[in-house]
Amino acid sequence: MATRSALINVMHKAATAASRGMLRDFGEVENLQVSRKGPADFVSRADTNAERVIKSELQKARPDWGFVMEESGHVDGADPDAPVWIVDPLDGTTNFLHGIPHFAISIAVKDKGKITAALVFDPVRHEYFFAEAGQGAFVNDRRLRVSGRRHMADSLFATGIPFLGHGDAAGHAQFGKELQKIMAVSAGVRRFGSAALDLAYVAAGRYDGFWERGLNSWDIAAGILLVREAGGFVSDFASRDRALDSGDVVAANPSIHAELLKCLNATSADKA
Repeated sequence: MATRSALINVMHKAATAASRGMLRDFGEVENLQVSRKGPADFVSRADTNAERVIKSELQKARPDWGFVMEESGHVDGADPDAPVWIVDPLDGTTNFLHGIPHFAISIAVKDKGKITAALVFDPVRHEYFFAEAGQGAFVNDRRLRVSGRRHMADSLFATGIPFLGHGDAAGHAQFGKELQKIMAVSAGVRRFGSAALDLAYVAAGRYDGFWERGLNSWDIAAGILLVREAGGFVSDFASRDRALDSGDVVAANPSIHAELLKCLNATSADKA
């Protein structure tokens, strides 16, 4: 059985408190007041309420820490040298607003430039994925390990589709090449609409790998630590430890990671 630290308990309590209102709203999704932020990118009452609850709970426990949050942006802490909470109160908002039960709360701690603690909570399935640096990764009370598959042909991958409405037609075309390449050499590709859960599923061995470009730090901070603490590799597309800063992520088990990168980068060479 996993022993949760005081810090993980703080994160667990905040996510649990925020999930109560979120699940009530999800049960009445057709009545939500929704405003457009941009193409395929919505902010809902559930987002803002969850963020308010999470911030309140975390501030009570660690009043000097700062925040980086999806809705509220960067908030300085009382101590500029203190760790920072990185929070996505509702990852998978579009799923949520369409009544699709696949979304999550993501909370991470960044201390001295490194992610040191992480929690991704799926309130529908009541799965708490959590990790601390050097302590392993867990779902509820079970230890997580990335999959042991060694061949692309046996492997299942997750990804995210870039929004053509963002104006990046070239990026959308590049993704099409990547998808075609990975589908041709793998057991399949899934697109479920929550990067936080995609990475948690890699940590749990449900997916063998995941790739996506142009993500925000709150989408991936917790998931990156989960994968690494479960024995997986996470990098950017150049195999550097810069995924959190760049938002370009390739995550997989150790046997598949290099081959996944090779396939993805081969599509970049094709357009040269």
